[in-house]
Amino acid sequence: MSYFAAVFAQTPQGWVGTEAELSEAESIDDVSDLMREAAVESYGDPVVLLIEEDDEWFAIVRLDGEGEPRAFVSAVHGDGFGALFLDLVGDVPQGEAAGDPALLDDLGVDAERLGELGERALPGDALATVAELAGFGEEYDRLRD
Repeated sequence: MSYFAAVFAQTPQGWVGTEAELSEAESIDDVSDLMREAAVESYGDPVVLLIEEDDEWFAIVRLDGEGEPRAFVSAVHGDGFGALFLDLVGDVPQGEAAGDPALLDDLGVDAERLGELGERALPGDALATVAELAGFGEEYDRLRD
């Protein structure tokens, strides 16, 4: 199983990105802790996690301060890293998009656009578009290369 995951934190100087190691994550709480660590290290808020697995699906998780995480998943999967996000997206049939498509509205990625990307774009292309629209495209490109 190949995957790409990165955490992006918005700081007063701009967005800072770092690759995320999810191999030991067993729950969304572990993912949230990893995101909060990135936020503390960069003094960033909000914090956004982008993940793509096997070029089959992508997920976006957002944390604001000490709030609860919100997520959008392009195609729900109950195995692999997809299982980490099931608690956030609810009971949805396998392969369907789920979660909060409006989680990045204030960053320039409206719900309709995110839904379209989930339906029509390859996961890697969708995440590149999300990163560009949200303002951290350069950081995303740096980490993907």
